[in-house]
Amino acid sequence: MATSLEKLRAEPVLETVHRLQERVAARFPSRGLTHVAGELVALVEEVAASPVTSRGRLHAVRFVAQVLIAVVLAAAGYLFITAVRDAVADGPDQGFEWLPLVENAINDLVFASIAIWFLHSMPERLQRQQALALLHRMRSMAHIIDMHQLTKDPERLRASFEPTDKSPAPMALTPAELEHYLDYCSEMLSLVSKTAALCAEESQDAVVLDTVSTIETLTVGMSRKIWQKIEILNATRRELEQEQPGPRPA
Repeated sequence: MATSLEKLRAEPVLETVHRLQERVAARFPSRGLTHVAGELVALVEEVAASPVTSRGRLHAVRFVAQVLIAVVLAAAGYLFITAVRDAVADGPDQGFEWLPLVENAINDLVFASIAIWFLHSMPERLQRQQALALLHRMRSMAHIIDMHQLTKDPERLRASFEPTDKSPAPMALTPAELEHYLDYCSEMLSLVSKTAALCAEESQDAVVLDTVSTIETLTVGMSRKIWQKIEILNATRRELEQEQPGPRPA
């Protein structure tokens, strides 16, 4: 049985994303990043409430499928035994006249097998469909977060920076605020990755696992670029501090 340290649970992820949304709203109440954080909260809440991450709901679907499989097997067995009994009692005398009966029996067995396979794979197919739909939204969320930090270039804070008429609008952020902004974007990308991993906790589906791995790679790459910006920002801040004149001697 998995312990609390061996399994990623939805509750801590949801609690963390709520705290992050409050931190972003407190520091940047009028910026679009606050709205993005709210959308991320809603997405994590939907994932936490989804059957994809609920073992109990998945077991319920599997139980229903197993009951239906038992019904199909019982019906097919009853019909097969009845058909054999009637054929033995009132069957044709000539051998070739048995061919239509055998063909019908084979068709019934094939259709029963198809129904059993469909019911057996139904829980996994439903889980895959729901998981892929959520993962697609997470991938879109990661790109939206990346768009919000895309124009937040620390180079624009340098005194030597010369904007053109095509340059983005001024950031209206101090160096300290820009560092917080970039850090929040990195945290949100990390939470997108953790939310994607929640979709794979109860799944062994290769397609779902591969999609989760793709999202994790995507968010790590985006976050790495953000931390490169933070390193440039810190270097720029040191340059600005050196350029400021110190106090004159008395």
